[in-house]
Amino acid sequence: MADEHTRNAVRAALAVTARLGLSEHVPEVLHERSNVLVRLGPVVARVPATTALARPEPSAWLARDVAVSRFLTECGVRVVSPTTDPPAGPHFAAGLPVTLWHHTPHDPGHRYAPDTVAGSLAEVHSALRGFPGELPRRGPLDDLERILVRHGDAMDGAAPRLAAEATRIAAELPGSGGRPLHGDAHPGNLIATPGGPCWLDFEDTWHGPLAWDLAILARQGGPEYLAAYPGSVPESELEVCTRLRELFAVAWRYVIAKRFPHRLPEARTALAAYFS
Repeated sequence: MADEHTRNAVRAALAVTARLGLSEHVPEVLHERSNVLVRLGPVVARVPATTALARPEPSAWLARDVAVSRFLTECGVRVVSPTTDPPAGPHFAAGLPVTLWHHTPHDPGHRYAPDTVAGSLAEVHSALRGFPGELPRRGPLDDLERILVRHGDAMDGAAPRLAAEATRIAAELPGSGGRPLHGDAHPGNLIATPGGPCWLDFEDTWHGPLAWDLAILARQGGPEYLAAYPGSVPESELEVCTRLRELFAVAWRYVIAKRFPHRLPEARTALAAYFS
């Protein structure tokens, strides 16, 4: 049964499309974790769910997703593209921001080989160098700080230790040489469409070290994905970004547990493993 976040997201999606005069369609929930994706015929509405627990004003992230995805689409890079008619938004309904996207048919069971994933990510990186908009400079570090402030009291007394660890890692990150990143570049964010590999989910895009995207690629794909990337970063940068990703994952699991209390043991296991 759908939880309150999903139900609210569907209501917001329906309200926005009705306001815009779009044809009525029976809503189909495609995804209901970090964000809820609601298909309404040829349009998919994206509404924050778990992310809204971590970010007090998630509309800024949704707007960034739209701006970056539109830029990449105009560059000829295959990404899930925001609508133009009606405008993609963010729109607002029922206290929630909603963005609108073209429904992109794909094979959800297909996973591309490491060389395809890594090569297409390099294409994204190359195009993003020309992105004209402003991007966050601390990315996951700012997210961590917000999570610890908002939910630290539910982290089994570990919030001060996690904050200290975040400060230590921040001091080890390279201070120069950053670039626009995908921000969450794991193989699950690359879908198999009839036209070929297609990236999505650019709301976490930020200006930071290339090692951040490559650490995610390796951690959630495997070392063969990293080896296939047409470029390299210093091992020391990869190690610190991997550690930051692992720290972020611990805090994020506690956010998930706020929405799904039965998953609290996962967060506690991750916390123990991080400091073991």
